[in-house]
Amino acid sequence: MCHPKGRSPFRQIQKFDSQKITFLMQDWSKKRAFVSGHRGMVGGAVVRALQASNCGDIVTRTRAELDLCDQAAVNSFFAESKIDVVIFCAGKVGGIHANNTYPAEFMHQNLSMAVNSIDAAYRNQVSRFLYLGSTCIYPGKAPQPMTEDSLLTSPLEKTNEAYALAKIAGLKMCEFYRRQYNVLFHSTMPTNLYGPGDNYHPENSHVLPALVRRFHEAKESNADSVSIWGTGTPRREFLHVDDLASGLLHLCSLADPPDLVNVGTGSDISILELATKVAEVVGFQGEIVTDPTKPDGTMVKRTDMTLMQSTGWQASISLDDGLRQAYADFLAEVQQGVLREV
Repeated sequence: MCHPKGRSPFRQIQKFDSQKITFLMQDWSKKRAFVSGHRGMVGGAVVRALQASNCGDIVTRTRAELDLCDQAAVNSFFAESKIDVVIFCAGKVGGIHANNTYPAEFMHQNLSMAVNSIDAAYRNQVSRFLYLGSTCIYPGKAPQPMTEDSLLTSPLEKTNEAYALAKIAGLKMCEFYRRQYNVLFHSTMPTNLYGPGDNYHPENSHVLPALVRRFHEAKESNADSVSIWGTGTPRREFLHVDDLASGLLHLCSLADPPDLVNVGTGSDISILELATKVAEVVGFQGEIVTDPTKPDGTMVKRTDMTLMQSTGWQASISLDDGLRQAYADFLAEVQQGVLREV
C-alpha cells in the first residue's frame, strides 16, 4: 500500500486523553525483568530505577555471558530465563566521528541485536518488550520540534545513517510483532543523554561527555583555550539518564502505550552555550574556540514531547543541576579508576 507524501509508514500514533489514561498496575515485586546493556549508561540507570521500585528479579548479562549478536545464544537465553519484561538498552553507540568511521559495525551489531532479541522474546512468551531507539534516527531535515510521525518521511542524516537504519528496523519489528501477534512490544525515542556511566572516550563519545572531559583536562593542564567541533551554532536537547529511566518505567505502567514515543525535555541549547555551561561547572576559565572545519551535523534537533507528556510524565532534572551531577560523577569515576572510555 502506498502512503501519502510526507506521511510516515508507521501506523497512526495514539493520541492520549490525559483524563482517561488506563494504567497497567505494574507490581515490579512480582516481575522478572531483563535489562540488556546493563553496563552502559542507560542500562545502569534502568537497573537503579528497578531496584528502587523493588523489582522482584533483575536479570542482566555481560557480553561475555550473552552475545546478543549470536542468534542461537539469544534463543537459548530466553527459553531458559522465563523473562516477563525486557527493557532493551543494548546497542553500539557513539558520536559523529564514531558513526562516520565505523558504519559497518554500527549497522551489523545494532541490527543483529534487535532482530535476535525481539523474535526470541516473542517466541518465549515475554509479556512486554520496550525497545530503545534514538531521536538521531529521525530525518536529517525533520520539522522541528520532531514529532513521532516524522520518522521515515525524508532522507536520514548521512553522518549516522547506518545506526539509524538499524534502529529503525528494530522499531518497525516491534510495531509489526505487536500488530500481527498482539504482543505488547513498543519503542521509545530518547533524545541526547548524559549522566552517570557515560562514555568519555576522547574521540568516540557524544558531545556532552566529550566537552566534560576536554574542559576538565584543559583545567588540569592550565590550557589557554579549548576547541569545540563545528561552528557551535547547532542546537541540541539533553536529558539526564535518570530522567530517562523514570520515563521508561512509566511507559511500562501503561496498558496501551504508543508504538513509539519521544522521551526528552522539549527544550534545546546551542553547542556553544552548552560548552560555556560545562566550562563554568568544571571551572575552566580560558577561551572557547570553535572549529568550523569539523562537521556540525544536523543544525537543530528538539523533540516534540506532546505525546509523552499526555501520558502523565515529564523530565524533572534541569540541565544546570544535571551538569553538576554529571561532573561530580566524572570526578568520582576518575578517582576510582573506573572512567568508561569505550
